[in-house]
Amino acid sequence: MQIRSDTVPVVVVTGASAGVGRAVVRRFAEGRAKVGLIARGRDGLEAASRDVASACGEPLICQCDVADPVAVEQAAQRIEEQLGPIDIWINAAFAGVLSRFVDMTMEDYERVTKVTYLGQVHGTYAALKRMLPRDRGSIVLVGSALAYRGIPLQSAYCGAKHAIQGFQDSLRAELIHAKSKVRISMVQLPGVNTPQFDWIKTNLPNKPKPASPPYQPEIAAEAIHYAAYHTRKEIRLGWPTLKAIWGDRLASPLLDHYLAATGFSAQQADEPVSPGRQDNLYHPVTGDHGAHGRFDASARKRSSQFWLTTHRAQVGLGAILALAAGGLAWLGRRRHL
Repeated sequence: MQIRSDTVPVVVVTGASAGVGRAVVRRFAEGRAKVGLIARGRDGLEAASRDVASACGEPLICQCDVADPVAVEQAAQRIEEQLGPIDIWINAAFAGVLSRFVDMTMEDYERVTKVTYLGQVHGTYAALKRMLPRDRGSIVLVGSALAYRGIPLQSAYCGAKHAIQGFQDSLRAELIHAKSKVRISMVQLPGVNTPQFDWIKTNLPNKPKPASPPYQPEIAAEAIHYAAYHTRKEIRLGWPTLKAIWGDRLASPLLDHYLAATGFSAQQADEPVSPGRQDNLYHPVTGDHGAHGRFDASARKRSSQFWLTTHRAQVGLGAILALAAGGLAWLGRRRHL
């Protein structure tokens, strides 16, 4: 992917105030990038701005809701006016509700869809409007294993992630048809240790939790950073993501029954939901919540699968050398028979 070599990149991150988006901001700030910060929560945005500045990057706060296409367009225009042409756009904002479908309101369902699906569409549209005339740039859609395999209690979120995956297929084919050098990729994430479990809206009795041990957000940020600079259509992060995708391909009806039996309890902790608990579906929760959630003790700090997928040439060469060594050893034994 072509990125201007004469200067540091201009990067836009939606959902920049917390969680995966916040970790992505910090990862790009390591390269002293100019970073446009898009999110709703002012406290988190100001803290993210300090993260960028402390790494000698240049931050610009654009407080807005990605569900509003006009606001996203205005943010993109302001970023280009103050930081320069946008090189990389990362769509990391999302919202969710932990609930049975029949217990949700259609207002909540629509809100999740607007933020999680249309928010990425709005960001991509604003980015392409600027990147296509220059014939350069990179857009990263942040997806999930749930883009391929839905689970109970997250129908709105799963539906949105499925929609993003179909959106990417269509748009990528259009860009290839146009022979455009603008690239679009999608990163499918496993469960990640972010503050979402403390503020996702829920009508269940116990506190939300990831269904399996999550990964630290820095690993997700590394995968997103890698996708932004490479031409891969998709990066799948973590063995749980691969298991979910391939399990659905090979035995989807069986998975329905398995998740029906395990998916409800697996997504709830033993502690009851606190009285007066706030959620961020319609309004940001005040304060700076950082990148990490409350599961640091159980979160995975590395991914062997990510190393393998980003070092495919070395893995392939190693496999060839191992086969060659095995063949030579076999021939040696045959000569001594």
